[in-house]
Amino acid sequence: MANFYTEHPEIKFHLSHPLLKHIVELKERNYADADKYDYAPADFEEAMENYEKVLELAGDVSANVIAPNAESVDAEGPRCENGRMIYASKTYENLDATIKAGLNGVTMPRRYGGLNFPMAIYSAINEMIAAGDTGFENIWSLQDCIETLYEFGDEDQRKRFVPRVCQGETMSMDLTEPDAGSDLQSVMLKATYDEANKCWRLNGCKRFITNGDSDIHLVLARSVEGTRDGRGLSMFIYDKRDGGVDVRRIENKLGIHGSPTCELVYKNAKAELCGSEKLGLIKYVMGLMNGARLGIAGQSTGTSQMAYNEALAYAKDRKQFGKAIINFPAVYDMLSIMKAKLDAGRSLYYATSRFVDVYKTLEDIERERKEKGEKLTAEERTECKTFSKLADAFTPIAKGMTSEYANQNAYDGIQVHGGSGFMLEYACQRLYRDARILTIYEGTTQLQTVAAGRYITNGFYGQIIDGFLAQGEAGYALANATAFVRSPLPSEGTGEAWCSADLLPQKERIAKMAEKYNAAVAYVNEQKNDELKDLCIRHLYEMAGDIIMAILLLGDASKDADLFAKSAKVYTRYAAAEIEKHYDFVMSCTEADLEDYRK
Repeated sequence: MANFYTEHPEIKFHLSHPLLKHIVELKERNYADADKYDYAPADFEEAMENYEKVLELAGDVSANVIAPNAESVDAEGPRCENGRMIYASKTYENLDATIKAGLNGVTMPRRYGGLNFPMAIYSAINEMIAAGDTGFENIWSLQDCIETLYEFGDEDQRKRFVPRVCQGETMSMDLTEPDAGSDLQSVMLKATYDEANKCWRLNGCKRFITNGDSDIHLVLARSVEGTRDGRGLSMFIYDKRDGGVDVRRIENKLGIHGSPTCELVYKNAKAELCGSEKLGLIKYVMGLMNGARLGIAGQSTGTSQMAYNEALAYAKDRKQFGKAIINFPAVYDMLSIMKAKLDAGRSLYYATSRFVDVYKTLEDIERERKEKGEKLTAEERTECKTFSKLADAFTPIAKGMTSEYANQNAYDGIQVHGGSGFMLEYACQRLYRDARILTIYEGTTQLQTVAAGRYITNGFYGQIIDGFLAQGEAGYALANATAFVRSPLPSEGTGEAWCSADLLPQKERIAKMAEKYNAAVAYVNEQKNDELKDLCIRHLYEMAGDIIMAILLLGDASKDADLFAKSAKVYTRYAAAEIEKHYDFVMSCTEADLEDYRK
């Protein structure tokens, strides 16, 4: 029987990273739950066994329920009836299967009914769900909204809402409006306090809301009358059980047909404030969006995997001129680059997940200690700050680069199929349609370059690249995880020896790419022209992403040559060509050239 976990050993490889032991010890508070819950692990080995069982279940559900249902869901899609959204019939089967497999509340604490798994494990499940159906991943992964409610809501809200999500209830984040897409400061959905009933009331319209008729909504609304910027916005929790929100229409989309994208009308809907007033956009949505962007990186990785699988299978089966087309250089060149992009993007995705794991868990520990009048140690605060910055820097690259690669792989997947790829009976056309949204929602690639911009111009990515080249990513991460000073772990494959001898030529080539990247950044900074910087920033962003992924993949290949050596070599060649292209653009761009681009 098919299984998306056991069939893809690359996923398991990324869960053997040496930083994971530290993450698990933080997440488990040194296994304090072992005496309270019979399913809580007593040590790291038992935790890994638990993860393995759930990952195999997820791989089974994804391969044998979600994936076989994908074509039917794509054809049927959801519909709107009497102000309510009705999923495609097979979507209900998918939801039932994931609930029965216990794939809800994955990262939530056990005291609320969650599994208390690290983000890295959730990320693996997310990737597999997306491989089954990109559209269904949207519905399933929105459970991640509960992270924001857990982090910023009060204890009463956690007790009422978190267990419901752990039991399988769905969520949505209601942010965008007809006149407020990427510019969320323009949100005008009105929130007024109802003194008589001691609750907030929401009135207005939301548009492009994924899974918009969910059970529990996080809603961005304007609570300060007379304001028109982000300082007047707050975050609210709307419970569908209370009524007051109708689905006006479901958008007719190019792809991800199984994921309902709704226009919602709020009519005096009862809601409650999440966190503090006026911090909705400034603090809470930023956290919500970063989580969503990491989720899109997983969705993109799963989509890339399936695009590659479909292309590879077709190339092996399709014969022309007396032999399978996979034997033609023009075809195996495309397939090898597809696989290299998939492996490189996946490495970036899991590295980002681990960085998020460390700082999010330390922040959670800090909240727990604060309730007891205690604090993080100075060492822990430094670690939290370091990994928070790493996660913030890596998230926009992970979201942007993996989603671009998913689109490229889906495009090339159709090309490998030739004329058959243009026919609707082949899955590659659905993957192509589904992939297109990945570079757009939760912040376009252009917005990801803006988010990454300060880390480009202030030299932070350059510092990361230097650190990775010197120590390897694992060595760099371990050196910044201060707990390892007290409890060192084996550091095989880290430090100075992180790159195997037979891959040193690739490492040297990457070092030369890094020199060109640093020179290009220095050139742009020297121009002291914001418009020129904005014109060049996408090129610098991609250079940073290409180099970081090349290093990550080289480290993977040094640990497991059978899985990654070919991809590492192919990707290094590919990245080197990309660096040359971007370097030439940036270094030849002057203030006088700006007029050529203005319209």
